[in-house]
Amino acid sequence: MIAQLSFYVKQLSIRWWLCLLLYPGLSATAQTKDAAAMLLTTFRFEQMTGGIILLKATIDNHSDSLNFILDTGSGGISQDSITCQRLGIRTEASNRTIRGIAGVKQVDFAYNHTLHLPGLKVPGMNFHINDYELLTSVYGVKIDGIIGFSLFSRYIVSLNYDSHEIAIYTQGKIPYPERGVFLTPTIAGLPIQDASVADQSKRTGRFYLDTGAGLNLLFSSAYVRDSSLFAHNKRRYATVAEGLGGKTSMEMTVLKKFKLGPYGFRNVPVYMFDDEFNVTAYPQLGGLIGNDILRRFNAIIDYSTSRFHLTPNTHFYDAFDYSYTGLGMYQQDDLIVISDVIPGSPADKAGMQVDDVVVAIENDLSNNIQTYKQLLMQSGKKVRLVLSRDNELFECTLYIESIRKKLTAKASPKTN
Repeated sequence: MIAQLSFYVKQLSIRWWLCLLLYPGLSATAQTKDAAAMLLTTFRFEQMTGGIILLKATIDNHSDSLNFILDTGSGGISQDSITCQRLGIRTEASNRTIRGIAGVKQVDFAYNHTLHLPGLKVPGMNFHINDYELLTSVYGVKIDGIIGFSLFSRYIVSLNYDSHEIAIYTQGKIPYPERGVFLTPTIAGLPIQDASVADQSKRTGRFYLDTGAGLNLLFSSAYVRDSSLFAHNKRRYATVAEGLGGKTSMEMTVLKKFKLGPYGFRNVPVYMFDDEFNVTAYPQLGGLIGNDILRRFNAIIDYSTSRFHLTPNTHFYDAFDYSYTGLGMYQQDDLIVISDVIPGSPADKAGMQVDDVVVAIENDLSNNIQTYKQLLMQSGKKVRLVLSRDNELFECTLYIESIRKKLTAKASPKTN
C-alpha cells in the first residue's frame, strides 16, 4: 500500500496548547456569528495521494507561487526552511516545539507576514519554520508549507471534493445544504470528534479530524491494546513510516466497521504505531481520522461555532485501497528512488532493493511519482517494473497483495 506515505512524512504540527497561546482570538470571533457570512473567494485546489489538498499561495510581496497543504491536523501555519531562505524571510529562534510521529523538534518562527490566497489577503501570519524536503520528495512537487489553525480560526472554509474547489467566507450565518449532517467537534487547536470503531470489540472513541493525513484511520498501539479492538491473532502487515525525527515502524490491518456521525464504513484499512511521542494524545484520544475518509464528503468547516457540516459526495462509495507492496519510494531530483523494502513483503520477494531507481511501471515512463503510486494500488494484480541498479536496467514482476483478501480468508476458513 502506497497511500500511507502521505501521512508518514507529515508532522502533526504544534500542539493545541500552543495554538491557543498564539491565536487567542478564536473565541472572540464568535461575536460575529449572528451576522450573515460573506463569500470572500472561491478557487480550485489540487488533490494528491490519499486526498491531500494542495493550495497555491504567495507570501508578502513575493511573486513566487508556493504550494501549501491544507491541514486541519496542523495547529498553526508553517513554511519550509529552504523556501524561507530563498525568499529572504527573516526568522527568529524560539523555545517552542512541534511533535511528529518520530520525534520532537524546536522550531524558529517568522512573524507577522501576509498570506495571499487567490482572491484573499490574510495578514498577521506567524509561520513556524520546518524542513519539508522529505515531504517534497514523497509527493514529487515542492511543498512550501502547511496551512492549519491560523486560517480555519478566522474563516468558514467550504471544501468541494467533486469540483476540487474551496470557498472561503467570513464568519457568520451561512446557508447549509439540506442533505448531510452536522458534527460538533471540540476545537482545541485541532478538531476532536467522537466516532465508533468495531472489530473484535466495539468502542466509541475521540479522534483528531485530520485533512493533512493521507490515510483512513491511524490508531496508537496503546489504544488498540487497551481496547482489545482486534483479536490478538489477526494478521497485521509491517511497514515503515517516515516523519519528524526519522523513521518509525507501523502496522496495517482492516477494521470491520467505522462510524462517523450517522455514516458507516465497512472493512476500512487502518494503521497502528507505538506512539512514543504521544502525537495522538492517548488516553484522551485514540488516534486520527484522515482525509481518505473525509474526502468522501463535501465539508463546510466553521471553527467559530465548532461545526463541520458533511454531505456525502460522489466519492462516498469509492473502494478503499487494500494494496500492500512493502515498498516505499520518493523523488530525488529527477529520479524515482526506492526508499524502503520491508523484509518478506511482495517488494522483497520481487527482488527490489533500497536505492533502486524506478524507470517505468506497466509501460508508463512518465517519471511521475503520483502516477506510479496509483499503479501500485491495484491489489491482487501483478505489475511489471523496469528498474535501474548500478546503471544496469532490469525487469521484475511485483505481485500486489490485498490485505482484505488475506484477512477475510483467515477469519472465515472453509470447513468440511
